Amino acid sequence: MSTATAITRPGEVLADLLPVSRVRDVALVAGGAVLTGLAAQIAVPVPGSPVPVTGQTFAALLVGTALGAGRGFLSLALYALAGVAGVPWFAGGASGAAAPSFGYILGMLLASTVVGALARRGADRSALRTAAAMLLGEALVYAVGVPYLALATGMSANAAIAAGLTPFLIGDALKAALAMGLLPTAWKLVRK
Repeated sequence: MSTATAITRPGEVLADLLPVSRVRDVALVAGGAVLTGLAAQIAVPVPGSPVPVTGQTFAALLVGTALGAGRGFLSLALYALAGVAGVPWFAGGASGAAAPSFGYILGMLLASTVVGALARRGADRSALRTAAAMLLGEALVYAVGVPYLALATGMSANAAIAAGLTPFLIGDALKAALAMGLLPTAWKLVRK
């Protein structure tokens, strides 16, 4: 089906517009994991925090939204499992589950699944709904990542929030704004 003749149906995500096959699904899952791993290499240290600013969260949320809940979950599960097994594609080329930031990866797994389910309900088709879905996804990442950071480092809850949440809010708002433009535009292009 070409994008010129694509007809979208309720409950579809962008990946559903590709011809259906098992190979497609495997390629999409693997591609989502690789995209997340590549985006994690865009890592900027944050003074006073063991957690860098990365492109990884943005990629994880885009993967979930574009692939849907099931494939999004599998992509982030593959990303997490491969990283735990030693593939150096966590932030800054790290691997393993011992890093204080590993909780964010677990949060991305949850967030990718939730935004994928919301995308099936049309949350990626308008700018405002896309922004709401991305912000919810980011909140889920922090809901898992910040407590994990506190436990892994012995930080108090306030210190973990100061080191693992507050410095990232402006960047996350920018990521949501970028998604607000990308996803609804992609839908408009495939409807032409």
